[in-house]
Amino acid sequence: MWPLLVLLLLGLASCVKTQLLFTTIKSVDYNICNDTILIPCLRTNVDELSQKNMYVTWKFRGKTIFYYDGIKNQSVPIRNFSSAYIILKELLKGNASLIMDKSQAIPGNYICEVAESTRVGETTIVLKYHDVLWMSSNEHMLIIIFPMLAVLMFWGNGIVILKYNSNITKEKIIILSVTGLILSILVIVGVILFTPGVYSTSGTTGLGLIVVPTIILILCQTSMFIIVNGMHHISIILWAIQALGLVITLTGLSFSISECILVHGSLLISRLVITALVSLLGLVYLIFVVCSKKKTIQPNNKALNK
Repeated sequence: MWPLLVLLLLGLASCVKTQLLFTTIKSVDYNICNDTILIPCLRTNVDELSQKNMYVTWKFRGKTIFYYDGIKNQSVPIRNFSSAYIILKELLKGNASLIMDKSQAIPGNYICEVAESTRVGETTIVLKYHDVLWMSSNEHMLIIIFPMLAVLMFWGNGIVILKYNSNITKEKIIILSVTGLILSILVIVGVILFTPGVYSTSGTTGLGLIVVPTIILILCQTSMFIIVNGMHHISIILWAIQALGLVITLTGLSFSISECILVHGSLLISRLVITALVSLLGLVYLIFVVCSKKKTIQPNNKALNK
């Protein structure tokens, strides 16, 4: 009885020794932010000291997509997975992880088979894709609201000037009106393209069409101040604030467009808030200046009539 038990234990020990063991990793996730995909395959019982005795095969849906032949020291990716590779210097450390471009990654079950000398083993890893939002719904709403307010403030300025100021020339009115109309249309198109969801080319295009025309509209608004009141110190202050905001906006926009998950959204939103507030202050200031000039002109006309 005892001899049989000893032989059985020795047989089991021999089987364990010839079986390659792997770190248990059931699945890995990737999303739109990943440029490359790494599917792990990590051996735990590493004894081999030479790559010549090693053979690695990666399979997907039962078909080989990559293999490494240690005798030939040759790595061969299959056509549909042409970007796939393993880091050869990591093989002797037990790392046979597969790396490939995101464009060629397909969600599903990947099988890693490793053979070294007389030992073999395999492990299965599930590759999963999941969507991530570019920005939160609150950030999306704020980025839309404040530029639209800036557009309304611009047209409010134009109405005030046309109603209460007769000194502005028709040429300037036409230039400002056409510019404002074009930029307003661009902002509206940007809002349509700037749909909530994952990072996309249309979304970044929409964001650019929202922010950049808004900046130009504010510069046009500053031009209105100068037309009505000249280079007054308040006009200069408003212009300086807008110039500072312009730098912040372009910085925030460059970060936002390049990020698949918006991290610096607060930087961009803070500038859009400044834009809307300064536009509102500018409208109030313009109304005050125009009304003051109107009150000054009316007494002078009465005096002349007398």
